[in-house]
Amino acid sequence: MKSNIKIGLIAALAFYGSAANGQQRVSLDSILSVVRERNPMLKSYTSRADAMVAYAKGAKSWMAPEVGGGLWMVPYKKVEDPRDKGQIMLSVQQKFTNPAKLRANQGYLESKVAIEEASEKFVFNELRAQAKTTYYQWLILERKRKVLKENEDLIGLLLRVAKLRYPYSQGKLGTIYKAEGRLEEVHNMILINENQIAQKNILLDQLMNVSTDLRFSIDTTNLVKGLLLEEADTSTFTERRSDIRRIDKSIQAARLNQVLERVQSKPDFNLSFSHMFARSAGMPNQFMLLGMVSIPIAPWSSKAYRSNIQGMGKEIEAMKSERAAILNEVQGMTASMASEIASLSKQTENYEKRIIPALRKNYETLMVSYEQNKEELPIAIDAWETLNMTQLQYLDTVQKYYEIMVGYEKELEK
Repeated sequence: MKSNIKIGLIAALAFYGSAANGQQRVSLDSILSVVRERNPMLKSYTSRADAMVAYAKGAKSWMAPEVGGGLWMVPYKKVEDPRDKGQIMLSVQQKFTNPAKLRANQGYLESKVAIEEASEKFVFNELRAQAKTTYYQWLILERKRKVLKENEDLIGLLLRVAKLRYPYSQGKLGTIYKAEGRLEEVHNMILINENQIAQKNILLDQLMNVSTDLRFSIDTTNLVKGLLLEEADTSTFTERRSDIRRIDKSIQAARLNQVLERVQSKPDFNLSFSHMFARSAGMPNQFMLLGMVSIPIAPWSSKAYRSNIQGMGKEIEAMKSERAAILNEVQGMTASMASEIASLSKQTENYEKRIIPALRKNYETLMVSYEQNKEELPIAIDAWETLNMTQLQYLDTVQKYYEIMVGYEKELEK
């Protein structure tokens, strides 16, 4: 455990160093490591698990002994016979809880540790999916920014050429205004893009529990490549999904709680010793040794734990039904996601290999014609707009592919 914490802290320090000096870009793995170590939601479950461990250590302890003292059989009025003056009594007693009850209670408390650990994994899976989605959205925004910057340069070039041609009656004033309008639209899109990137940065800061003023860049070298669709069946979900494991651990804890209720039928013991000091010389000192045993099988006392056992059995059946419902739902959901991922993969391939190359050739051809004064500026602008919108649509498709892929991975390990 200590080594894992140390590794996480090293990853966090590496993250801060790279973000601070701006020389290195932060990878997704580094961000996830910091989220794992620093997010306060995860720390709360770790603390609860530690609390259950502490509770279990003291589960087999006896009740504290009781010590008392006072007057014993002292008359209200003055008596002549010294033997009737009563005695001074000191007593001590100890309750001995049935060992089976202590063992059952310890086992029940220890089982709750596993529930908290499964809950922690469930929450981390949620946070990890949120961080990965945000990272990929930022990645797409960076690619969009690159496209927008290229478009800004291209439309600026067209505008400069049009202004140069206008005095020689080789261009129209309306086309210049149209180009200026398109350039300002690109500027607005760049502003929106930068604001969205800042929002993604802040969200990742929040997930990592660092200052929201911390600014860093991300690794944008990889896009789409390398994501493999993992096949899954019921056994995969049972082994990997943290919510299924949490239900399984809850069922196990409920059964141990039933065991704890069943052993309530076993008796407890009580031992009491009292010593009496005589108040007169003619009266001998005395003692009393008393042992007692509880009778929990009595009808008026057994009804409580028997009802509890029955109620816990119903809760176990409810958790089993919930488990079956989750498995049924996730099978249909992942099958639908797998189909959508395959479709999106084909769409991105068509964009990369056919659609965008064809539109780029069309734009380049019209640009050559415009430079040779064979085409009007609006035709070149329309070709640019078509290419620009198609590139952005391609990136939107890639982003959706990433989001569905993250959702698929999340369903595998939720």
